[in-house]
Amino acid sequence: MRPEDILVPTPAGVCCKLGAFHIDPTRPVERALITHAHSDHARAGHGAVLATQETLDLMRLRYGENFAGSTQAAAYGESVTLGGAEVTFHPAGHVLGSAQIAVEADGLRVVASGDYKNVADPTCAPFELVLCDVFITEATFALPVFRHGDPGGEIAKLLRSVALFPERAHLVGAYSLGKAQRVIALLRQAGYDAPIYLHGAMEKITRYYESRGIAFGELRLVSGATKQTLAGTITICPPSALNDLWTRRFPDPLAAFASGWMRVRARARQQGVSLPLVISDHADWDGLTATIAATGAGEIWVTHGQEDALVHWCVTRGLKARPLDIVGYGDEDEAGEQDSGGAEE
Repeated sequence: MRPEDILVPTPAGVCCKLGAFHIDPTRPVERALITHAHSDHARAGHGAVLATQETLDLMRLRYGENFAGSTQAAAYGESVTLGGAEVTFHPAGHVLGSAQIAVEADGLRVVASGDYKNVADPTCAPFELVLCDVFITEATFALPVFRHGDPGGEIAKLLRSVALFPERAHLVGAYSLGKAQRVIALLRQAGYDAPIYLHGAMEKITRYYESRGIAFGELRLVSGATKQTLAGTITICPPSALNDLWTRRFPDPLAAFASGWMRVRARARQQGVSLPLVISDHADWDGLTATIAATGAGEIWVTHGQEDALVHWCVTRGLKARPLDIVGYGDEDEAGEQDSGGAEE
């Protein structure tokens, strides 16, 4: 059996004909397996959806109760038989509930990574390496220039700025699912115990994280605070809010943005960000290449991102590699938030 007999790229995304399902399809299909709840991977309108419980819950929060015809939850490590294929979900370390999906048939294993990172994150299960024959990897930051470094150092930079400018309000742009909650958790890990303020778009998903046992300390909505009260505070908000009239409620606001793209200083300047924070929920160049090597896969399929550079790296190391060129991924999360996750204040 060839890998293409298990999974094959189609205009709707990667399809398993043996199991009659698609993984992270970019258009409505009869049966979808979803790696995580970001809107470029998790769309509404499928007939049936199989995903982790957290991903299903987050899709309900974003799209409503009727986002799919039916749903089924899969626990990490649990195998489900679909037609002639066996599928297993493994932690991807990207956001809460994110998973890699392993598909096996006739002794051949293909792993679709979805989005992933292989560094510690206090808000989600850590990445689990899965040995396989074929590895389908993301390539969001697949250029050698992207080395994200220590997120703790970026948080320290933010806290130094807060101490240096106690009369100002620090606004941290962060995507509403995953990044916002990780920044809050990292602040608490660094010993910051003051109340952290939230834009209204952040509340619903952040409270869901708390319901799953993740402690964030005292959180307050900006809508209940006076301008004077907000001096010297940190507020987590959607990136789009950094350039919005909404910022006028803050005293001399200082704009920060937590993203892997903040490694590119020109992008930070373009977006009017005074304090770029290089904190990414995707693997960087070293993380991608180390993971590919560790899977033991002899064949690598590369999707959404800097595909050509990673394919070239694989080929120079004797691996069979190809770009999938699937259009539709990367419209949210690090590349730009498509869904604010809640109403604007």
